[in-house]
Amino acid sequence: MSVGVLLLHGSSGTPDLDRARLLAGEGYDVRAPRWTVTHEVPLESLGLDELAHHDRLVVMGSSWGAEAALLLGALDERVDAVVAFAPTAYVWGRVLENGDQRPAWTWQGAPLPFVPYDADWQPDDDPPSYVGLYRQSIERYADAERARIPVERIRDLLLISGGDDRVWPAVEFADEIVRCRRDRGARPTRTVSSAEAGHRAVLPGEEPKAAGQRMARGGTDAADRELGARAWPEILRVLAE
Repeated sequence: MSVGVLLLHGSSGTPDLDRARLLAGEGYDVRAPRWTVTHEVPLESLGLDELAHHDRLVVMGSSWGAEAALLLGALDERVDAVVAFAPTAYVWGRVLENGDQRPAWTWQGAPLPFVPYDADWQPDDDPPSYVGLYRQSIERYADAERARIPVERIRDLLLISGGDDRVWPAVEFADEIVRCRRDRGARPTRTVSSAEAGHRAVLPGEEPKAAGQRMARGGTDAADRELGARAWPEILRVLAE
């Protein structure tokens, strides 16, 4: 059985080439496109069509790339499994230079509902952590349920998260995804987490990623590598199935 892997980077804008090499070394056909982190990105443009000839399709993503991976797994029936590093349970918007907020994604030409960021929130640390922004935005947005990712539609799902994630509350989001899938009769969700790890797990053979805007991401090198080491056999298991 042939397996194709679509590997989606996060807001850094830099493809995860170390991760792509690791997966290719295991015999998988990997596409790691560079996509422009902007508003109203068509999910269809991320490159899944290039892998459609394979027997099994897996979408793997980190952070905003995990958001896209979860959406593709829920909306594109060709996707067999999703691996989400630092996942989110909701769709988020994008803030334009003038302060306006726009949908991050479109599907089949239609913008997807999103949780708007609370414009009143301000960071109180340096470099800034944004966990409070995401929590506060969900609390203040009365229609947040409309922006929830329909994760119950995903066939096979692995979530990898760090409890010290300072970008967004990835473990809380992962727990919410697990509950939603369980309550709506979906297949069990696999999870790997570590209380000390941050936003960026490091798989065996990878170097820590340094690209991206200045912000707190949490974790330590040892904890992020330990999370990656624990996640790697689970990732291989998802790919093999």
